[in-house]
Amino acid sequence: MNKSTILKWVTGGCEAFLGISFIGGVFILTYAWTPLMVMLILHIITLVFSAKENENRYGSILGIVTSCLGWIPIVGMIMHIITAILLMVDAAKSNKKQNESSMI
Repeated sequence: MNKSTILKWVTGGCEAFLGISFIGGVFILTYAWTPLMVMLILHIITLVFSAKENENRYGSILGIVTSCLGWIPIVGMIMHIITAILLMVDAAKSNKKQNESSMI
């Protein structure tokens, strides 16, 4: 498993947690929007690794947008959920593609 795939699983899981309506919102507010800054940095790092490894970048790009707009209550929750789904599906596809290529 390459670095970008691992980072997509991690950022996807974090996005899923932040997308939980009440819990994610309280977590973000409790830490004064710091989780959004941390996620922004993680998405940028994931984007760089994805670019170096020629993997899909759309999940990380949407994650960057989500981190910037995540402070808007309902919009943020929906965007966190969509981003989590995209990142995890992309990570699963990358993982499957790597497994298929290693069998050859």
